[in-house]
Amino acid sequence: MKSVRVIFSKEAEEVYQYLNRSSDEEEKRILKMVNKKIELIKENFHYGEPISKKKIPNKYIKKYNITNLFWVELPHFWRMLYSLREGENKIEIIAFVLDIINHKTYDRIFDYKKK
Repeated sequence: MKSVRVIFSKEAEEVYQYLNRSSDEEEKRILKMVNKKIELIKENFHYGEPISKKKIPNKYIKKYNITNLFWVELPHFWRMLYSLREGENKIEIIAFVLDIINHKTYDRIFDYKKK
């Protein structure tokens, strides 16, 4: 079985570090759940909900050259987005965390409109 390594994009790393420094209780809950979800992804890299290939935002395709995208629900309607790729040595899977975002930003990136 291949091992799973989780790495962060620059943007996701910035949010993760911000959450680590925060003293806000809501943000602490989000951080705790991010850490829990990372462990779940390491156990089962298909843990998240897949996003249809035709719905993957061009922003991510162009910037990260991804072909798949998954989302994971976090507290307070936040989302964590990640993509999977083979590691360089082909005996590992890389779970590349692209973004840790609030729901409003998620809706804007995926062009969801309020009804």
